[in-house]
Amino acid sequence: MNKSFKLSLLGCLMIVWSGVTAQSDQTWATYITEEQWQIVNELPGVDRQIVSRDIGKLNLSVGIIHRGAVERGSARDNTNVQNPCGTMDDSRPSGARGIMHMHQTETYYIASGSGILVTGGEIYNGNMPGPDSVVTTTLNGPSCSGLIVGDWVAKRVKEGDIIIMPAGTPHGWLEIPVHVDYLSVRPDPDRVLPDDYINPALGPDFQMRTQ
Repeated sequence: MNKSFKLSLLGCLMIVWSGVTAQSDQTWATYITEEQWQIVNELPGVDRQIVSRDIGKLNLSVGIIHRGAVERGSARDNTNVQNPCGTMDDSRPSGARGIMHMHQTETYYIASGSGILVTGGEIYNGNMPGPDSVVTTTLNGPSCSGLIVGDWVAKRVKEGDIIIMPAGTPHGWLEIPVHVDYLSVRPDPDRVLPDDYINPALGPDFQMRTQ
């Protein structure tokens, strides 16, 4: 084996090893302060992703959601369904609009406020967000939105409560007296979302990787 071939082989092995090391080194931590997620929560809109990162076997995202008052019975059926999903059986309507994520489990931590949360059942006459929508590309991946019907349950939740909703579980708010703010932790085992997202509001100095 001549010297030049040995050097070439060594170089190739180093490139492969560096790639394996980069992919397997997921031991570093990401810190998000209360002040930082509050900055994101002050942005316009309802659901805002804070960060998404690769943690080895899956991606993981954290979002912050703010919802204003919702009156019981204010939900309306979809009138302009472009990408239909869900069921056409409207038995046992909940009175709440909700969403079901096909790939992502969500864990809610209620940071402030309270309301009545509906979970379970099915989405009636649902609509899937387009492939270029923020829901699909940044927040939750493929999802189905519409009225919640069927075998659902309703629970009053308040500040400090934690709710775990497996992928495929519809969820939505039946009633919010004033407001509710909640952090959402979103494992992404199918990697349908980016693994390096940082909300622009956190600024260029935010470091997702901390040794």
